[in-house]
Amino acid sequence: MYLISACLAGQPVRYDGKGYQFDAIQALIQQKLAITVCPEMLGGLACPREAAEISGGTALDVLAGTAKVITQKGTDVTEAFLCGAYRTLHLAQKHQIHAVVLKEHSPSCGRNSIYDGTFSGAKIAGSGVTAALLLQHGFQVMSELEFFESLK
Repeated sequence: MYLISACLAGQPVRYDGKGYQFDAIQALIQQKLAITVCPEMLGGLACPREAAEISGGTALDVLAGTAKVITQKGTDVTEAFLCGAYRTLHLAQKHQIHAVVLKEHSPSCGRNSIYDGTFSGAKIAGSGVTAALLLQHGFQVMSELEFFESLK
Protein backbone atom coordinates (compact mmCIF):
# COMPACT_ATOMS: atom_id res chain seq x y z
CA MET A 1 0.00 0.00 0.00
CA TYR A 2 1.26 3.45 -0.97
CA LEU A 3 0.73 6.79 0.72
CA ILE A 4 0.89 9.51 -1.92
CA SER A 5 0.85 13.31 -1.80
CA ALA A 6 -2.71 14.31 -2.71
CA CYS A 7 -1.48 16.95 -5.16
CA LEU A 8 0.20 14.19 -7.19
CA ALA A 9 -3.19 12.46 -7.44
CA GLY A 10 -4.80 15.42 -9.14
CA GLN A 11 -6.33 16.94 -6.03
CA PRO A 12 -6.13 20.77 -6.08
CA VAL A 13 -4.41 21.04 -2.69
CA ARG A 14 -1.08 22.68 -3.52
CA TYR A 15 -0.46 26.05 -1.88
CA ASP A 16 -1.62 27.67 -5.15
CA GLY A 17 -4.76 25.55 -5.38
CA LYS A 18 -3.43 23.34 -8.18
CA GLY A 19 -2.71 19.64 -8.52
CA TYR A 20 -0.97 17.30 -10.95
CA GLN A 21 -2.40 14.49 -13.05
CA PHE A 22 -0.38 11.28 -13.38
CA ASP A 23 -1.91 8.15 -14.88
CA ALA A 24 0.33 5.78 -12.88
CA ILE A 25 -0.81 7.31 -9.60
CA GLN A 26 -4.47 7.32 -10.66
CA ALA A 27 -4.15 3.61 -11.48
CA LEU A 28 -2.85 2.84 -7.98
CA ILE A 29 -5.75 4.71 -6.41
CA GLN A 30 -8.33 3.00 -8.64
CA GLN A 31 -6.85 -0.38 -7.70
CA LYS A 32 -7.12 0.61 -4.02
CA LEU A 33 -3.34 0.30 -3.65
CA ALA A 34 -2.85 3.88 -2.46
CA ILE A 35 -4.23 6.48 -0.13
CA THR A 36 -3.63 10.19 -0.54
CA VAL A 37 -2.81 12.89 1.95
CA CYS A 38 -1.92 16.57 2.01
CA PRO A 39 0.03 17.13 5.25
CA GLU A 40 -0.39 20.90 5.08
CA MET A 41 -4.16 20.66 4.86
CA LEU A 42 -4.21 17.93 7.52
CA GLY A 43 -2.38 20.44 9.69
CA GLY A 44 -5.20 22.95 9.25
CA LEU A 45 -3.91 25.21 6.48
CA ALA A 46 -6.33 26.48 3.84
CA CYS A 47 -6.14 26.12 0.09
CA PRO A 48 -4.99 28.21 -1.57
CA ARG A 49 -2.47 29.43 1.01
CA GLU A 50 0.70 31.47 1.12
CA ALA A 51 3.87 29.74 -0.01
CA ALA A 52 6.01 28.64 2.94
CA GLU A 53 9.63 27.56 3.35
CA ILE A 54 11.77 26.19 6.17
CA SER A 55 13.79 28.93 7.83
CA GLY A 56 16.69 28.74 10.26
CA GLY A 57 17.64 25.11 9.74
CA THR A 58 16.49 21.81 8.33
CA ALA A 59 13.31 19.78 8.65
CA LEU A 60 15.01 17.85 11.45
CA ASP A 61 15.54 21.18 13.21
CA VAL A 62 11.84 21.99 12.75
CA LEU A 63 10.99 18.63 14.33
CA ALA A 64 13.42 19.42 17.18
CA GLY A 65 11.88 22.87 17.70
CA THR A 66 14.93 24.90 16.63
CA ALA A 67 13.81 26.02 13.14
CA LYS A 68 10.51 27.27 11.76
CA VAL A 69 8.33 27.14 8.68
CA ILE A 70 7.53 30.68 7.61
CA THR A 71 5.32 32.10 4.84
CA GLN A 72 6.60 34.65 2.37
CA LYS A 73 4.81 37.36 4.39
CA GLY A 74 6.50 36.20 7.59
CA THR A 75 3.70 34.20 9.22
CA ASP A 76 4.92 31.30 11.35
CA VAL A 77 3.09 28.15 10.20
CA THR A 78 5.38 25.69 11.98
CA GLU A 79 2.65 24.23 14.18
CA ALA A 80 0.42 23.46 11.20
CA PHE A 81 3.33 21.73 9.42
CA LEU A 82 4.16 19.68 12.53
CA CYS A 83 0.51 18.77 13.11
CA GLY A 84 0.14 17.65 9.50
CA ALA A 85 3.35 15.65 9.64
CA TYR A 86 2.27 13.76 12.75
CA ARG A 87 -1.23 13.15 11.36
CA THR A 88 0.36 11.78 8.18
CA LEU A 89 2.62 9.52 10.26
CA HIS A 90 -0.47 8.21 12.08
CA LEU A 91 -2.19 7.43 8.76
CA ALA A 92 0.93 5.68 7.43
CA GLN A 93 1.10 3.51 10.54
CA LYS A 94 -2.65 2.82 10.60
CA HIS A 95 -2.74 1.74 6.94
CA GLN A 96 0.51 -0.25 7.13
CA ILE A 97 2.03 1.75 4.29
CA HIS A 98 5.05 0.14 2.62
CA ALA A 99 6.11 3.09 0.43
CA VAL A 100 5.49 6.82 0.48
CA VAL A 101 5.54 9.02 -2.64
CA LEU A 102 5.82 12.73 -1.84
CA LYS A 103 6.08 15.93 -3.89
CA GLU A 104 9.69 17.00 -4.32
CA HIS A 105 10.71 20.53 -3.23
CA SER A 106 7.76 20.98 -0.83
CA PRO A 107 8.53 22.18 2.73
CA SER A 108 6.31 19.31 3.89
CA CYS A 109 6.92 16.62 1.34
CA GLY A 110 10.27 17.25 -0.33
CA ARG A 111 12.40 14.11 -0.22
CA ASN A 112 15.75 15.15 -1.66
CA SER A 113 15.46 18.89 -2.14
CA ILE A 114 13.47 21.80 -0.78
CA TYR A 115 13.42 25.54 -1.34
CA ASP A 116 16.17 27.31 0.60
CA GLY A 117 14.05 29.59 2.80
CA THR A 118 14.71 32.80 0.86
CA PHE A 119 11.66 32.61 -1.47
CA SER A 120 14.06 33.15 -4.38
CA GLY A 121 13.28 29.83 -6.07
CA ALA A 122 16.68 28.43 -5.08
CA LYS A 123 16.72 24.83 -3.89
CA ILE A 124 18.97 23.01 -1.45
CA ALA A 125 19.47 19.36 -0.54
CA GLY A 126 17.14 18.32 2.23
CA SER A 127 13.73 16.96 3.16
CA GLY A 128 10.44 18.53 4.10
CA VAL A 129 8.99 18.17 7.60
CA THR A 130 6.64 15.26 6.82
CA ALA A 131 9.24 13.41 4.76
CA ALA A 132 11.81 13.76 7.56
CA LEU A 133 9.36 12.48 10.19
CA LEU A 134 8.37 9.47 8.08
CA LEU A 135 12.03 8.67 7.41
CA GLN A 136 12.75 8.88 11.15
CA HIS A 137 10.06 6.25 11.67
CA GLY A 138 11.50 3.86 9.09
CA PHE A 139 9.21 4.45 6.13
CA GLN A 140 10.51 4.18 2.57
CA VAL A 141 10.00 7.70 1.24
CA MET A 142 10.59 8.69 -2.38
CA SER A 143 9.89 11.70 -4.53
CA GLU A 144 7.53 11.45 -7.47
CA LEU A 145 10.61 11.57 -9.70
CA GLU A 146 12.09 8.51 -7.99
CA PHE A 147 8.72 6.74 -8.11
CA PHE A 148 8.33 7.27 -11.85
CA GLU A 149 11.93 6.20 -12.43
CA SER A 150 11.25 2.97 -10.50
CA LEU A 151 8.39 2.15 -12.89
CA LYS A 152 10.71 2.07 -15.91
